[in-house]
Amino acid sequence: MKIVHTNNAPAAIGPYSQGIIVNNMFYSSGQIPLTAEGELVNGTVEEQTHQVFNNLKAVLAEAGASLDSVVKATVFIKDMNDFPVINEVYGEYFGEHKPARSCVEVARLPKDVLVEIEVIALVKA
Repeated sequence: MKIVHTNNAPAAIGPYSQGIIVNNMFYSSGQIPLTAEGELVNGTVEEQTHQVFNNLKAVLAEAGASLDSVVKATVFIKDMNDFPVINEVYGEYFGEHKPARSCVEVARLPKDVLVEIEVIALVKA
């Protein structure tokens, strides 16, 4: 296993890694709308989702992967009523590539954010 760490995404706020590579697969930790400096984006669910994708792109790049190599995404949202907005932003980042996905409404997320996303991706050889 190889630990993935980049300063271009927020540092882990607990006893975990930003991501792990096993063989040729990358498993990200859930990304929330913190900037790389650790500042919380307190904006709309749209703004928070964009920040989450900025973080995902950074950890994927460090792992030698990209959004194009994501095979599975899991989206955790505070309010299922926000799903259409989150889905719209999600589509902007994935375009024609459509990885498998789960979306779950949860009672609470770290730092009371509105959205958290984790991915599994193929690491490019």
